[in-house]
Amino acid sequence: MTPAQKYLAIDLGAESGRAIAGTLEGGKLELREIHRFGNDPVRLPDGLHWDVLRLWRDIQTGIRLAVKSEGTLDGIGVDTWGVDFALLDGDGGLLGNPVHYRDTRTDGVPEEAFKYMPRPEIFEHTGIQFMQINTLFQLFSMTLAKSRLLDAAQALLMMPDLFNYWLSGQKACEFTDATTTQCFDPRKRDWAWPVLEALGIPPRLFQRVIQPGTILGPLLPVVAEETGAHGMQVIAPACHDTGSAVVAVPAENNTFAWISSGTWSIIGAEVTQPSISAKTLEYNFTNEGGAFGTWRLCKNVMGLWLVQECRRTWLHQGEDLSYDAITHLASEATPFLAVIDPDDSAFLHPGDMPERIRSYCQKTGQAVPQTKGEIIRVVLESIALMYRRVLERLEDLAGMQLQPIHIIGGGSKNRLLNQFTADAAGRTVLTGPVEATAIGNVLVQAIGLGHIGSLAEARTVVRDSFAPQIYQPGPRAAWDEAYAHLLTVVNG
Repeated sequence: MTPAQKYLAIDLGAESGRAIAGTLEGGKLELREIHRFGNDPVRLPDGLHWDVLRLWRDIQTGIRLAVKSEGTLDGIGVDTWGVDFALLDGDGGLLGNPVHYRDTRTDGVPEEAFKYMPRPEIFEHTGIQFMQINTLFQLFSMTLAKSRLLDAAQALLMMPDLFNYWLSGQKACEFTDATTTQCFDPRKRDWAWPVLEALGIPPRLFQRVIQPGTILGPLLPVVAEETGAHGMQVIAPACHDTGSAVVAVPAENNTFAWISSGTWSIIGAEVTQPSISAKTLEYNFTNEGGAFGTWRLCKNVMGLWLVQECRRTWLHQGEDLSYDAITHLASEATPFLAVIDPDDSAFLHPGDMPERIRSYCQKTGQAVPQTKGEIIRVVLESIALMYRRVLERLEDLAGMQLQPIHIIGGGSKNRLLNQFTADAAGRTVLTGPVEATAIGNVLVQAIGLGHIGSLAEARTVVRDSFAPQIYQPGPRAAWDEAYAHLLTVVNG
């Protein structure tokens, strides 16, 4: 009998991080959460930053606890959110705390960038959805500000690449995360040098690109000594968390749609080639690299960030409500009171989200939600309706109907949103696994180490290990009416 293989997934989300151990045995995967920790940004006089040293400490704590709990581990892989990065000096030292993508430094920056290279030309080179948070615009904001930090930097590493470097000593940018930057050319499979040159971004910053499943080598001796994890291999999974999550979609066909639901919702299809066309640009879709020869044709929607910020606001006001309690209030609130565009710029930055939602409804001539339940119901209904809009455009680009809809990630625990999604889209929805990102992380490690043979085999492991929940659509008339209203509001 083949002995069990053990892996450690470090999964860093925008709200929290997890160290999760995975054991693969007999074609089934078992997960155990080893360490969970917060990931709160820190506001300094110069902007909003990630607390990267605290995250590094928690990663080491997770490794140490995993060794105590699980014994010898075959591999470790790190995945994080996309777009954010660290700058290093010539000796590999960190230059400042990485800036959070919700910092205001990119306000108005895309429009300024289009003066140097037009929007269609940037898209032709990169195939990426235009969002002001993209790495390209973060870097361009630094060139506009004549940043001394940028002048001093000799290397750029995306967030998971930074932790891989601290774990293994290897500087490289993993493919799936590199493709989120809007600095990468998906056709040439290389950095988009003409775009970088046009915007004055130093080419010296950009490192070699490696594929998911690449073995970077053993833990650095200093890390092994600190954590007790001697001999463990560092493996680059699909380092963008969505890339890892999509690996764990328990799909049985090639025509499924997926929604990675969390702070952001990302809706997409798995395709074999990037889609770079006038229509893709018009719809503002993105082409992100996937694992093992796949691409993710997808679009970001502002997801449960809106709920998270409402909860945070109410907590600051002295009321500590769980997400379950908030969702229950929404389930009992009046349906279809109003709709919002979740992607409106008013909702991007941290702040008093309930007041922003009320203000948006007032400005758009709608009923204004008053209670907590009404506010959250407006949010969840609007997210589900936006899913329908994105799905319709995705099917237009893909040239086929996509079904079923697989919802994966932490947001799949929100049963109300899951049902709203089925109702709004008129499609069967399958949810789970909740820890899709960690599962995909582990499975890519297993493929990299030769313990699993292919992506298809990995998805068989997911189906055999984690049972989905199924949601069927209900009556459509009220949802169709609300969808027409959403289109009116979004299109102005």
